[in-house]
Amino acid sequence: MSNTPQDLKYSKEHEWVRVDGTKAYIGITDFAQDELGDIVFVELPEAGSTLTVNSTFGTVESVKTVSDLFAPVSGTVVEVNDALGDSPEVVNSDPYGKGWMIVVEMSNSADLDDLLDASSYEAHVSE
Repeated sequence: MSNTPQDLKYSKEHEWVRVDGTKAYIGITDFAQDELGDIVFVELPEAGSTLTVNSTFGTVESVKTVSDLFAPVSGTVVEVNDALGDSPEVVNSDPYGKGWMIVVEMSNSADLDDLLDASSYEAHVSE
């Protein structure tokens, strides 16, 4: 079974959310990076962009495929992990740490209520 930290929230589209006050750190799950294979490029929005829950905010390109990234929460992008531009493979090696993608100032914390906890996410990916 892939690594699923208990303290995060998860979307059915395989994004994770680490909540820090009103900020949400967002990346893709260990399961997602494993399914994608070697990640070669990550396209992310600019800081200041506004996201709507379930809207596309970027793409992840691997040697096998290109996948859209979907916003698990609504809000404004306040930080982007620019290091992924030079080192996209960090998403493979450390998806929950240095492989984070964006930080969003949430406009509606109730969005979190629609996300899965770790055990629900694990059940979702094992289906």
